[in-house]
Amino acid sequence: MAKHKVLVAEFDTPAEIVSAAGKLQAAGYRDYDAHIPFPIHGLDKAMKIPDSKLGWIVLACGITGASIGLGLQWWSSTIEYPMVIGGKPFFSFQAFVPVTFALTILLSAFGTVFGMFALNGLPRWHHPVLMHPNLRRMTDDKFYLSVESDDPRFDLTKTRDLLEQVGGKRIALLETP
Repeated sequence: MAKHKVLVAEFDTPAEIVSAAGKLQAAGYRDYDAHIPFPIHGLDKAMKIPDSKLGWIVLACGITGASIGLGLQWWSSTIEYPMVIGGKPFFSFQAFVPVTFALTILLSAFGTVFGMFALNGLPRWHHPVLMHPNLRRMTDDKFYLSVESDDPRFDLTKTRDLLEQVGGKRIALLETP
């Protein structure tokens, strides 16, 4: 099995990492990521990250839940077990709202969780960035860019040189054990 490699560079300020990400994007790199302690405005635009598809997944799951809840109640009360209760019609929409609402919320929540897992590629059992000696600083006060070896433009020497040119410090090559 081929080892997965990642080149990681450290940056001191949010402005530096936004600038560096834009330059990596302009150089044609596609398989790189930023590891930052807090959200930085403009970083997603510099990296040209497209809008998330999670909202569409949640909407589809919510509509599915509402359709299942309403359809099952309609089918059971008008087709399978038609009963006149209190003189009300077989399809009394107001009585079906709680179950329909609950199934809409339930399937939307499932869509959110499992959609997030799928879009983020989780669960990921191991990644070379987790071997970085300053991993804790990624969530504290430092900013890191990592370039995956799977990127078609990845060349160890050229990528390292580019990271140095864009202001990267303490550049490290990490790989899976």
